[in-house]
Amino acid sequence: MLKIRINSFSYKREIPSDPSENGGGFVFDCRAIHNPGRYEEYKQLTGKDQPVIDFFNKDGEIHVFLKDVFALVERSVERYLERDFENLMVNFGCTGGQHRSVFSAEALANRLQSKYPIEIELHHIEQELKGRL
Repeated sequence: MLKIRINSFSYKREIPSDPSENGGGFVFDCRAIHNPGRYEEYKQLTGKDQPVIDFFNKDGEIHVFLKDVFALVERSVERYLERDFENLMVNFGCTGGQHRSVFSAEALANRLQSKYPIEIELHHIEQELKGRL
């Protein structure tokens, strides 16, 4: 079974390494997307919290970004499944690893899980380090 490791992370640290030893995968930079973390009411929240989700849905910019991400990743997932590959890694980075990258990682995990016979391993690295998720 194909195992897809999806990470959100902060560029203040480093791009996550691939524990499967395949040496890579996708890295998507979310820093160009409108950041709810710039507004006081969202600073203590994450991309999993409803007010942040509502912010992204109202703004819409992140959905344009994710449409392209979904297309790229899904092509690879389909090829990996055809070729019986076992591992794929997808990383989403933003400044703090809290809003944009978390939302994006969650969205991709939900989409892939609903479409393919795969195993998802989802990590919000910065939030796990803070003990928040």
